Amino acid sequence: MKRVGVLVGSLRKESFSRKVAKTLMALAPADFQLEEVEIGDLAMFNQDFDDEGRTPAEWTAFREGLKKFDAFLFVTPEYNRSVPAVLKNALDIGSRPYGKNVWDGKPGAVVSVTPGGLGAFGSNHHLRQTLMFLNVPAMPQPEAYIANAANLFGEGGTLTDGGTREFLQKFMESFVVWVGKNAK
Repeated sequence: MKRVGVLVGSLRKESFSRKVAKTLMALAPADFQLEEVEIGDLAMFNQDFDDEGRTPAEWTAFREGLKKFDAFLFVTPEYNRSVPAVLKNALDIGSRPYGKNVWDGKPGAVVSVTPGGLGAFGSNHHLRQTLMFLNVPAMPQPEAYIANAANLFGEGGTLTDGGTREFLQKFMESFVVWVGKNAK
């Protein structure tokens, strides 16, 4: 059984990124347990908290919780051609204190989502740059840019677009292979 932490870069409960994440979770094989990781309650990163022994309890719980995962799936919207602050904050908290990077060596994949036409290309590649530094081997192919997300879902957040469902199924199959080759 492989455990995969799913980090959604949008806090909005009806976000398109969350809907895509839930679809991917449903498409995962039985031997992959995907679990969404809450990032919205994390205080903004400040190195002084760790340095002065004032580490927020939610940071400690977050860091400890991430250790149980074999891999990570990042599903993010694009804010101003980059990743949302909440997702970058979670990455920073998980990478500190220095030498205790909980992301280190665990494989990952990135899916970017937007109601626009470019598929959130900017956030996808910006996130990959950060993951490279954190030593998260990010799946190179297939790249996942989910555009026009406002037209893909029906009642209750169900994905209604068959082509997107087929793509996400193939993406998940590739991710399973990627994790199998790269998990510690």
